[in-house]
Order: sequence, then structure tokens, then C-alpha cells
Amino acid sequence: QVQLVESGGGSVEAGGSLTLSCAIVGFRFPKYCMAWFRQSPEKEREGVAGIGTDGSTLYAVSAKGRFTISKAGDTLYLQMSELKPEDTAMYYCAGRWGVRKCSYGWNSEEYNAWGQGTQVTVSS
Repeated sequence: QVQLVESGGGSVEAGGSLTLSCAIVGFRFPKYCMAWFRQSPEKEREGVAGIGTDGSTLYAVSAKGRFTISKAGDTLYLQMSELKPEDTAMYYCAGRWGVRKCSYGWNSEEYNAWGQGTQVTVSS
């Protein structure tokens, strides 16, 4: 069974940077999409960034140009810069098996595994 463990959240001022990490334990699928989602009390869970088996990436409009998703070995990363108060949320790592690419639509029901989340708070 795959376990996902996020870390790296914290509190920063607007304009600052954070890098989130997700340790992927027990992973052995040849095809996958690994993604970051976020959820705040005021909003539904939303997809932020994803990376596929072929290295292709995609980003939500709100993240494009400011966030970078990458994967090295068994760790997924999300580098976040130029953070804004509206980026405040709980950030979740998620994995979807059997596909080579992530897809827009960010249907959370299609993801097979989720981490427990790491909180990011951006103050103005």
C-alpha cells in the first residue's frame, strides 16, 4: 500500500517562498500522475500542479509561473514562490496510478492515494 507523507509547510509573508515535499512510500507503479492539491475552509479542494510518468507537467492558472512541481526518486516537490495570502491552504500530495499524464479537471476521485496534508499560511 502506498503512503504519502507531506512536509515543508509553514508560515511566510506575502512574496516569500516555500518548498513542499512528499515522501512516497511503497510506490511501484510504472505509470502514474503525482499531483498537489490544496484546500482552504472557504473553497473546495483544487488541483494545483501535476507531473506524469513522462515528466510532463501541468498547473492550475493560479499556480502557473509561480509554482514548480518536480519528482526526484521517491520524493515529490512543490516549489512555491511569490506567495500570496490566497495561497493559504492545506496542501495535499496525491497519486493516481495507471496513467502516464495528469489531466486538467483535477477530479480528486480519480486519485488512489492521499497524504495527510501540510499547512501553508501566507500573511499580508
